Amino acid sequence: MTGGSDISATGGAARLAAPEPGWAIDADVVVVGSGVAGLTAALRCVELGLRTVVVTKARLDDGSTRWAQGGIAAALGEGDSPGQHLDDTLVAGAGLCDEAAVRTLVTEGPGAVRRLIEAGAVFDADASGEIALAREGGHHRRRIAHAGGDATGAEISRALVAAVRSRALRTVENALVLDLLRDGEGRTAGVTLHVMGEGQHDGVGAVRAPAVVLATGGMGQVFSATTNPSVSTGDGVALALRAGAEVSDLEFVQFHPTVLYLGPEAEGQQPLISEAVRGEGAHLVDGDGTRFMVGQHELAELAPRDVVAKGIMRRMRETGADRMFLDARHFGAAMWERRFPTILAACRAHGIDPVTEPVPVSPAAHYASGGVRTDLSGRTTVPGLYACGEVACTGVHGANRLASNSLLEGLVFAERIAEAVREDRAGRTAPGPEAGVVPTAPLLPAEARTVVQRIMTRGAGVLRSRETLAEAAAALDALVAGVGAEGAEAKGVPSVDAWEVTNLYLVARVLVASAERRTETRGCHWREDHPERVDGEWRRHLRVSLRPRSPHRSVRPGTASWGGLEPVIRGTESTAFPPVPWRGATPEGEHP
Repeated sequence: MTGGSDISATGGAARLAAPEPGWAIDADVVVVGSGVAGLTAALRCVELGLRTVVVTKARLDDGSTRWAQGGIAAALGEGDSPGQHLDDTLVAGAGLCDEAAVRTLVTEGPGAVRRLIEAGAVFDADASGEIALAREGGHHRRRIAHAGGDATGAEISRALVAAVRSRALRTVENALVLDLLRDGEGRTAGVTLHVMGEGQHDGVGAVRAPAVVLATGGMGQVFSATTNPSVSTGDGVALALRAGAEVSDLEFVQFHPTVLYLGPEAEGQQPLISEAVRGEGAHLVDGDGTRFMVGQHELAELAPRDVVAKGIMRRMRETGADRMFLDARHFGAAMWERRFPTILAACRAHGIDPVTEPVPVSPAAHYASGGVRTDLSGRTTVPGLYACGEVACTGVHGANRLASNSLLEGLVFAERIAEAVREDRAGRTAPGPEAGVVPTAPLLPAEARTVVQRIMTRGAGVLRSRETLAEAAAALDALVAGVGAEGAEAKGVPSVDAWEVTNLYLVARVLVASAERRTETRGCHWREDHPERVDGEWRRHLRVSLRPRSPHRSVRPGTASWGGLEPVIRGTESTAFPPVPWRGATPEGEHP
């Protein structure tokens, strides 16, 4: 264990109010998260001889990966190619993908999938023994490898967890990451975390390491209804923002078009009806049985997700309905039981039998196409901080993720991160002196969670406008205004619930600020008051970071403030991200 005089939770914009660490672990790299991205990065780091610690918020196998139904996309089939996969990804991304990132994904993807199989993952096979490939929305080829019919994520998680345990890799479970540790020169020096329950480590502690890999998953819990598990509270994005890192494309939240409709008051995690169901021939119909997607796109029900979600919302408006239906009765019982056993069981648990009746569906928050901005090796704008998986923004997804590209992105870029950590570590010198103290931002009370979620669902959901976003911004600002006041009764006390809702608030407020700034409709960002795509002005990424608010600086109307901080929004010059600053880039000016 190293001494504590050379590092602190400082060097960024802010930190969460929390007790000082009471214990510490030393490592070469700490990976935060245990989904496909986190465990792949950890296993590769161990192979490279790096002392690696995995920190995960729940159990090792309890992340978002295990909920993935459809599969993993890669050009594995006869007649398919990385070039065709690239084309489909670029089209789905609505003109905002970083083509270099997509090319990396599709060319390295097939090899990454084969290495996953070598690690123990078992995919469904066809009669000849080859990997059975399915088709999903936005894909012109069958290139989706799946396992257990519709339990691909669970199988991938099982294989990776088994590999981690077989290597006796050090893990800290039931631990919520709090803030980044940085030395006096602004470089990463580890993380602080809070371990819940009884075990070897309890309460607030630290993992001290010169490299931190964020693989914390998404932020779906910022909305009332989501396909994401309860642990998806945007912890990684919030940590990165407080540490001074750039995030990008937060306005692009993908709402999965076919989530099981459980009623207008349904909140929390909702059952997903995989895109693979439509890939096998299910039809979207309205209450009268009309296939409304036919004629809206050449692929009809298999159009990219943003197109299908908008089609559903438009039809709901036209008919005054609060749901549409997915009709797959023609599959028959045998196909449902063989190909989609998980979905069949979920539907029947809610009193719906897809074998005999259409399934009621509506869009719900599903995936964050944006996140912590990285280069092609997972480096963020903070030295020593890396990100991969849903928490990251590599530029692969653009304005809308192509179905089943998420697991592949986690695999490909996690492997690249391990190599980058080893490379960057070789030039690392001893930490500099301790940095100055960073302000502690106020915590929201636990009960504010549902308030934040309802604000975001009303104002920044599938349909957005200047009016709804302004209302959301004002409501969020009002929520936090009293919390920041000295002696405010509403102020939260350090606890898991308070830390989570404060993370949700920060992510929500930056998301709304970005959505207000982007005055066009593109991909899964749908502005009713700006219904057209405007390439001339908006074919660029919005990069956001936090800075202390100066009392002498004029404030843009609708600008967020939290703990004396405000977001700085900059635009890239093109769809390509510039290099991260500590790799020799020159920071760009703010785009108006």
